[in-house]
Amino acid sequence: MFLTDPHSRPAEACLETLDARPEGLTEAEAAARLARHGPNRLPEARTRGPIRRFLAQFNNVLIYVLLVASVVTAALQHWVDTGVILAVVLANAIIGFIQEGRAESAMAAIRGMLAPHAAVLRNGRRVSIDGAHLVPGDIVLLEAGDKVPADLRLIEARGLAAQEAILTGESVPVEKATSPVAADAPLGDRRSMLWSGTLVTQGAARGLVTATGPATEIGRIGGLLAGVEQLTTPLVAQMDHFARWLSFLILLVAALLLLWGSFVGHMPFADLFMTVVAIAVSAIPEGLPAVMTITLAIGVQAMARRNAIVRRLPAIESIGSVSVICTDKTGTLTRNEMVVVAAETPDGAFRIAGEGYAPTGEITPPGDLTRLARAAARCNDAALHDRGGVWSAEGDPMEGALLAFAGKATSSLAATRLDAIPFDSRHRFMAVLTESPEGRMIHVKGAPERVLSMCEGIDQAHWHDRAEAMARRGLRVLALAEKPEKSARIDAAVLDGGLSFLGLVGLIDPPRPEAVAAVAECRAAGIRVKMITGDHAGTAAAIAAQIGLENPQRVLTGADLDRLDEAQLALEVQGVDVFARTSPEDKLRLVTALQANGLSVAMTGDGVNDAPALKRADAGIAMGLKGSEAAKEAADLVLADDNFATIAAAVREGRTVYDNLKKVISWTLPTNAGEALVVITALVAGMALPMSAVQILWINLITGITLGLALAFEPTERGTMARPPRPREAPILSGALVWHVVLVALLFLAAVFGMFTYALDRGYPLPLAQTIALNTLVVLEICHLFFIRNIHGTSLTWAAVRGTKVVWIVVIAITLAQFAVTYVPFLQRILGTEAVPVADGLLVVAVGAIFLAIVEIEKQIRLGLRRAKGGTKG
Repeated sequence: MFLTDPHSRPAEACLETLDARPEGLTEAEAAARLARHGPNRLPEARTRGPIRRFLAQFNNVLIYVLLVASVVTAALQHWVDTGVILAVVLANAIIGFIQEGRAESAMAAIRGMLAPHAAVLRNGRRVSIDGAHLVPGDIVLLEAGDKVPADLRLIEARGLAAQEAILTGESVPVEKATSPVAADAPLGDRRSMLWSGTLVTQGAARGLVTATGPATEIGRIGGLLAGVEQLTTPLVAQMDHFARWLSFLILLVAALLLLWGSFVGHMPFADLFMTVVAIAVSAIPEGLPAVMTITLAIGVQAMARRNAIVRRLPAIESIGSVSVICTDKTGTLTRNEMVVVAAETPDGAFRIAGEGYAPTGEITPPGDLTRLARAAARCNDAALHDRGGVWSAEGDPMEGALLAFAGKATSSLAATRLDAIPFDSRHRFMAVLTESPEGRMIHVKGAPERVLSMCEGIDQAHWHDRAEAMARRGLRVLALAEKPEKSARIDAAVLDGGLSFLGLVGLIDPPRPEAVAAVAECRAAGIRVKMITGDHAGTAAAIAAQIGLENPQRVLTGADLDRLDEAQLALEVQGVDVFARTSPEDKLRLVTALQANGLSVAMTGDGVNDAPALKRADAGIAMGLKGSEAAKEAADLVLADDNFATIAAAVREGRTVYDNLKKVISWTLPTNAGEALVVITALVAGMALPMSAVQILWINLITGITLGLALAFEPTERGTMARPPRPREAPILSGALVWHVVLVALLFLAAVFGMFTYALDRGYPLPLAQTIALNTLVVLEICHLFFIRNIHGTSLTWAAVRGTKVVWIVVIAITLAQFAVTYVPFLQRILGTEAVPVADGLLVVAVGAIFLAIVEIEKQIRLGLRRAKGGTKG
């Protein structure tokens, strides 16, 4: 039963029609309605089916070349060649199909982890549920930064506005109210409604779910579903572009070789054509984009296992290169399990014992804190839950700690809320009007300097000093006050100067032990960690010292930042690691100032006002637990556990993914160049080919993608977090990589021609000499794989040789395949091979070992020169 025209009906009538109550449904009612109406989920965007995805694998320049070659060879009745070519085509399509399926599965898993949640009233209690489980009649609680999870009829609203551009195209937030509007009012004028998918930009509200899933306005419009994100990044797109143009260049060279061989070398056309096709196949890095894509997919899954959910794939590259991490304090560097440990009232100072959110603990010295406790409990939107003796807070952790404190001080806390002014960073207090046996009372809590300025009859300077003294102990300090009230609404204008001061409470949120270790790891990796908090400067400095920030003594406050122009801020920001009493607007200025110094910045955020800073940062990181939907949508990464250690783990994984992408490229380009150079040299020199065209196609089939794919699974190299961050604009196709391509291609040429010439000199027939050259090339590619696995260290260690499970599976499979084509008669007839004597086989392996030693020595010389250069600079 969905409600029609709820915007034109009074809220009470809507509740009655949906058989709902202001305190929410029961769990049993919600379950029955969920079974009747189905999940609150929009129809999924249509994706390509498996058949279309498989056929798409043939849309490739290389495949076109091979298909044309298969037609020509069939016309020439070279059936073996035709069969091998079609086998290569089919194998490429199958591998690409499997890889793309894995990539899409990875993205589907990540989208599932990002499913929105909603705060609702069930059985009269506030609980957080999966947004898909909302049903008509549910009462949803919303505040600034939340994404509206279903169509809602407002039953309570305070200072409420929503961004509805997704539905109406109106860029300015729309103010909302509970009063009904005309039945024929346009969608954008229905002020009594909140629409699914829109964002709450300010205020707080309670709303009645009137429609879910396809019945919502966004569901009826359709077409607004986010499509499946393509698994690509600037680096992969760059390499895809590079591979495409390289393919065209290779095809042009192949055509020239075909003309040269026909008119200058006077070679038989059939043999020449197959050779030229083999050159094109060996040189075109057709598997490179696909292998890079699966490397990214593996990286996304690895980050998800570390509780870092990737929303935008370029973040995988940027998070690995950050040189500064700007992080929140509460819940990120600290436990986010606050507890009130101190209170000061006009009657004296008190210590409050206890752990976590359990409302039990001793107060010393004994005293009457009833009024303070009532203010703490009633000016509060959180709820405490006892689950098997373990107490947890639903809502803001600080408010949960205040509830626990109130339970320790008194049991007479019951009251009915009549009105409220929600907390806002602009006015920095919260006010609640309640009715209880003691009468109607306004309770206020907020920042000490703000609440103290609203109180009368107190020594302002004294209490400011007491608040500073508590903050210097590392405590989060709140002030509480009250005021008797006769009306049923709060008039904000009468609060200033009319409150009675009750006291101060000090809360502590101890650092996470894993955050301390993560900060040390980041500093070792050359990454500066900066803490940005709304807390007092004293609190911020105390926590900064405990977690090991580089410069915890110097603190800049929001007021200090306001006095600096952009040029001064860019100078100051590098040497300061602690920023206190900051606003979300300050975060954007800090990101800009750090980037002006050429630094790559990761910025954390959780509020709706943090979105601009998250978008501006090189890597915007939203909190998954306490973060608003607005922050999550603006972010590149979402932390599922709001833990700073997860950021450090994400940096490590980002560096690993980038290293593995570089390894894939550094293995593919040189080996392809080496294969092609061997055949081109023989063709131009008019020599017998070291390998037949079919043999070259075979090598491309078994090694071209499989060996490169093994590098996608490489673990983090030792010392990854001991290296400084790479520069923001560092190209992956560097001069060092070009040199490596040239070196390896020349070594391949020398080794393969050397073994081929050796075999002919021994009087071996041409097929045997070609078989020895074929096996030499495969061994060289395997040795190159073991070399490239450690681009920042040595490859000549037992750990490097031991490798990974994937590496050895691939190497053993290729080795068995080579033994089969070398010694199995049926395959010998297809590929034109002959059995290689054992001694010559050992010589082939020795040549591979010599190749590995040469490239390893060159790498160590290069790394040594780089370290010496770095030491000289230092």
